[in-house]
Amino acid sequence: MTEKELERKLKALANRRRLAILKFLNKTPKASVGQIAKVIKLSFKSTSRHLAVLLAADIVEKDQQSLMVFYSLTFPITQPLKQILSIG
Repeated sequence: MTEKELERKLKALANRRRLAILKFLNKTPKASVGQIAKVIKLSFKSTSRHLAVLLAADIVEKDQQSLMVFYSLTFPITQPLKQILSIG
């Protein structure tokens, strides 16, 4: 991983809403934008923007099925990330 890729990942993780998304996806392996937005109590549009940041950082992946888009984690949660997600 290059320094630039690492910087992108760390910046993506440096947001409480995106951390909430990752916590949810860690418990629910695949979810739609609407499901995620409801759980983290954020608008559909804002949730989509946060998911786009996580997607660009290769932290989540998307699977489009007709009009629905489902997101999941791209990798298993590592121990350091588990510790970060367990805070709060």
